[in-house]
Amino acid sequence: MREMLTGGPLDVLTGDYLAELTMLILARDRLKDPSLGYAKTFLRQLEECLGLALERGVRIVVNAGGLNPARLADAVRELAKSQGLDPAVGHVEGDDLLPRSKELGLPGGLLAANAYLGAFGIAECLRGGADVVVTGRVADAALVVGPAVAHFGWGAGDLDALAGAVVAGHVLECGAQATGGNYAFFREHDVTRPGFPLAELHADGSSVVTKHPGTGGAVTVGTVTAQLLYETGGPRYLGPDVTARLDTVRLTGDGPDRVRIDGVRGEAPPATLKAGLNRLGGHRNEVVFVLTGLDIEAKAALVRRQFEDGLAADRRPAELRWTLARTDHADAVTEEAASALLRLTARDGDPARVGRELGRVAVEMGLAGYPGFHLTAPPGPGAPYGVFEAAYIAAGEVEHTAVLPDGRRVAVPPAPVTATTGEQPEQDEPEAETGAVDPGPTRRAPLGLVAGARSGDKGGDANLGVWARDEPGWRWLSRTLTTELLRELLPETAELPIARHLLPNLRALNFTITGLLGEGVAAQHRFDPQAKALGEWLRSRRLDIPEALL
Repeated sequence: MREMLTGGPLDVLTGDYLAELTMLILARDRLKDPSLGYAKTFLRQLEECLGLALERGVRIVVNAGGLNPARLADAVRELAKSQGLDPAVGHVEGDDLLPRSKELGLPGGLLAANAYLGAFGIAECLRGGADVVVTGRVADAALVVGPAVAHFGWGAGDLDALAGAVVAGHVLECGAQATGGNYAFFREHDVTRPGFPLAELHADGSSVVTKHPGTGGAVTVGTVTAQLLYETGGPRYLGPDVTARLDTVRLTGDGPDRVRIDGVRGEAPPATLKAGLNRLGGHRNEVVFVLTGLDIEAKAALVRRQFEDGLAADRRPAELRWTLARTDHADAVTEEAASALLRLTARDGDPARVGRELGRVAVEMGLAGYPGFHLTAPPGPGAPYGVFEAAYIAAGEVEHTAVLPDGRRVAVPPAPVTATTGEQPEQDEPEAETGAVDPGPTRRAPLGLVAGARSGDKGGDANLGVWARDEPGWRWLSRTLTTELLRELLPETAELPIARHLLPNLRALNFTITGLLGEGVAAQHRFDPQAKALGEWLRSRRLDIPEALL
């Protein structure tokens, strides 16, 4: 926060503190203490920087309120008073649907239920004179769209401008991911300590993404493309205020560390708001066996036979999942390099079945199992895991409210015009143009030599964006990387539904892989529960690539 405030000119400082997993963590905080449920990190940052922001006339807009924005707004006032400061603080509420879950037809047993609100509540607070605006769950990009609405006076009908700001907001929302962090071609820039991105917004919704002078990392068409593909899907990016057409986005270089975004078209938003639902799914535990040297497969089979035979029938967990990671190397010069990892994950609604029982069986195998038996750590007591799912609520049913610094409460109406289609499932895009094309000589090589990728999670689904760096690469990529080939390259996806979307302006394909992540990140369904490295796995896979591209 201090770097952003001191590094160069700034009108509004935004901060995105929420994710699907964060909401579950905050819900568990609130269970322990009803006065909690907000991101305490923000208060620690503000303690150092609030005076600096007020001195420089920078307004602050954050979603750190989480499940308790009113309480965080009070905490900001208390902090300011202790420092002799008197900022105007507003907050946005109405996203918390938990008290109304029965009325809205939501399932029982929820820890949190929050609608993704739009930008107009934030704009009301800023127009009401707020120096600091705290929200709960809003669409991530709303933190950027709200200040733009307040500054430029946009209304709900300014769909193209709103869509342009949504795209800028999506680029900024994950911080350094737009300035070279998590970037496929990271060796091209110094990303030891990348700076944070900022956007220069214009009245027509266009923007320039850049960063403060002298900060690390880089802002390029590639880094911005990567972030645009992150956790999005098809050409229509649905939001509470507008549907942004990602297939209309134009990215052009505008000088060193400057990328212009323009051409974005907007359509009416859906008639529903997305709501994130969090609940406890049960309890889980894991035991990791280290298998060293020869006969790895046979050792793994022995572990599985002995372990499952040692479990008492009436104490057996509901789910046992075995995963063998062949991290071992032949004729290795260190013991660690000679070892593979066999991971057992257990789940059950009863914590006893995944706690002491697993530890008992593992310990009893210690002197009676495979040669070289040891574990990465003694089995622990197990822990609860969460489940995330999405629901869709009619926008008019959600009581979006801006609470201004003077205490006035302003009701924020839903979008006056919405798409008649509502929430539609993603459809597979048509394949790229057909027709035989002679690629010339080819060579077997990793896809990542000619394509970048960025991946992430949306509940239980994985998003995987892949882009080419030039037009010849795009023509080849769009014809070659079909859903069928993706299933071959990533065998984990072979039996799962996959939607494929073409975004020619970005020279990109965006895939949605349904169900790869089970019940979401908190359920820890797979080795990489948020699919963060799925794209890098794909880039490491080998296929026949035209030598002209290589």
